[in-house]
Amino acid sequence: MFLVGVTGGIATGKSSVASIFREFGIPVIDADQIARKVVEPGKPAWYKIYKEFGPEVFLNTQELDRAELGNIIFNDVEKRKKLNAITHPHIYKEIYWQTFKYFLQGHQFIVMDLPLLFETGHMLNYLHKIIVVTCEEDLQLQRLMKRTGFTEAKAKLRIAAQMPLEKKVEMANFVIENSSSEHDTREQTIRVINVLRASKYHWKLRFLVGFSCTILIAGIYLLRNRNLQSLLSVT
Repeated sequence: MFLVGVTGGIATGKSSVASIFREFGIPVIDADQIARKVVEPGKPAWYKIYKEFGPEVFLNTQELDRAELGNIIFNDVEKRKKLNAITHPHIYKEIYWQTFKYFLQGHQFIVMDLPLLFETGHMLNYLHKIIVVTCEEDLQLQRLMKRTGFTEAKAKLRIAAQMPLEKKVEMANFVIENSSSEHDTREQTIRVINVLRASKYHWKLRFLVGFSCTILIAGIYLLRNRNLQSLLSVT
């Protein structure tokens, strides 16, 4: 099984592209969804955030007030780093666990929806291919304002907090331009899916894993026999 990363900028349409992969029966690990899960009330990250940022970033239900926390971290780089230091270990732990479960199920490849792939650099060495979803800058701004109700200034601040799209495009294996119609985006995504499905890379990985397991089992068997022979020679 090989790993494919989907990334882009905020409001460029990553989730829409990921949903098309799901339609074709390809597992998708959603980092944003996991990020919401790890900060649920009672979780270790929840307590750490409470200790670091105080009760003002929580609702009466004890759930995290994501809007208020966002206002804090996007205006203070150091606080943003502190939040990432709290949440990222828990997020990646869950990502690894989900990946392992999909590996056991025998999938050819899985998709990881990672909004901050390039910003953190954490998963880059594990990905076989990277897909960047992009769109025109003005359209990205309009989509974000419509989706969140942000002012133009606030929306621009959120966009500026991420790596520029043009730099992400330069590091991509595939680029999906999401400035046109849903049909056009879908067609681009299907073409990428077809290329990935035609890849034989997963067989190489399966061979390497199988070979490693064989060596491990053989080593255990030889060690067991050696210990048994030593025990018999003593008696």
